[in-house]
Amino acid sequence: MSVPEELYNIRFAEHFESIKFLYLNNEKFRTICDDYCNNVVDAQVYQKKFEKNFRRKLECENLSKELEEEILFFVVRSS
Repeated sequence: MSVPEELYNIRFAEHFESIKFLYLNNEKFRTICDDYCNNVVDAQVYQKKFEKNFRRKLECENLSKELEEEILFFVVRSS
């Protein structure tokens, strides 16, 4: 068993030896750490999805504006 990489962060840096010891020797602490790590990973996944969806949203908004211009151009030309 090894300590999950999500626990290697700056916030825990000065306590890492204690964290490592507790993680390897205390089931309750390990469960808390595993829950933390799962949440960190989930947050990263949702952040990536958010960024991807945000880019798509911007692309759709930009395309909509271009299409609005084309619609208006077409209507004016057809009048």
